[in-house]
Amino acid sequence: YYSSNCIYNFLLFALLCGAIRSAAFTICAFNMQSFGDSKAANERIMTTLVRVLSRYDVCLLQEVRDGRGKAIPTLLSLLNSYDEAHQYAYVASERLGRTPIYQEQYVFVYRKGSVTVRDQYQYPDIQKGDEDAFAREPFVLRLLAPRTMIGEFVLIPQHTTPSNATKEIDELYDVFLDVKKKWGIEDVMFLGDFNAACGYVAKKNRKNIRLMSEPGFAWLIDDKVDTTVKDTTNCAYDRIVVHGERFLRAIVPNSARPFDFAKDFHLSQEQALQVSDHYPVEVKLKTLSSSGQEQTSVDWRLVISLAVFVISTPSPDWG
Repeated sequence: YYSSNCIYNFLLFALLCGAIRSAAFTICAFNMQSFGDSKAANERIMTTLVRVLSRYDVCLLQEVRDGRGKAIPTLLSLLNSYDEAHQYAYVASERLGRTPIYQEQYVFVYRKGSVTVRDQYQYPDIQKGDEDAFAREPFVLRLLAPRTMIGEFVLIPQHTTPSNATKEIDELYDVFLDVKKKWGIEDVMFLGDFNAACGYVAKKNRKNIRLMSEPGFAWLIDDKVDTTVKDTTNCAYDRIVVHGERFLRAIVPNSARPFDFAKDFHLSQEQALQVSDHYPVEVKLKTLSSSGQEQTSVDWRLVISLAVFVISTPSPDWG
């Protein structure tokens, strides 16, 4: 059997391990499947969403259909109450769509203090001869994250129209050129529900997608990865792509993956599908120590604080 002291020390060790894991800087993209007033009124759904979002320094939300402008503020209020260690804010695009009947917003939720929004703009999508290439043109964000190796970078979101996915993914290359011209930055991450699988992007058409054919772009979510919740589907719809060797070196190897919140939160498939039919996709960035050296996993201030607590706290008398 295990002594009470062993159990106590194990629990304290687990706290230290949590501190070590917490140091990673994590980015996500999450298609929330028509998030608006109805989901915002469901306590179970909102609890799950808050638990998901509390994992990330920056998270792109897609399919936000918050017509009255109340669902996202409600979500942020709950998130800030849940995660007392951080404060969260958000920036949102205008409502996007070709018809007034169906429109969505891109929303970026981020941790204040961890990330600063340096600039933002709505891609104009008025390229001569190729106007209105996107149903939901990207809302581009320029971020400063001082504790990451990369430091400053740009996020370009995209939720494609399934029937036009090949063209819209290809058009992201023009957005990249626009960002490069506007800000002189090439450290760019593309993320979102690209619908880049299961028949929407045929293999024979990939040569026509410049994010695939041009050098310098790394697709971090593999074709064989399933980003969907349903057991009956197996599709890598949601993707993360980075440009440049410098950005690629700043990624924690093998950290890009879907987050299976159903498994982690012990939800049935039916309960998970009430939240969304997509899993978030996430990736971790390498972080720096105070001396500027690479620190991929350890927040030593938190570790030291917990270590002092361990040393100064006597083992309880468990009887």
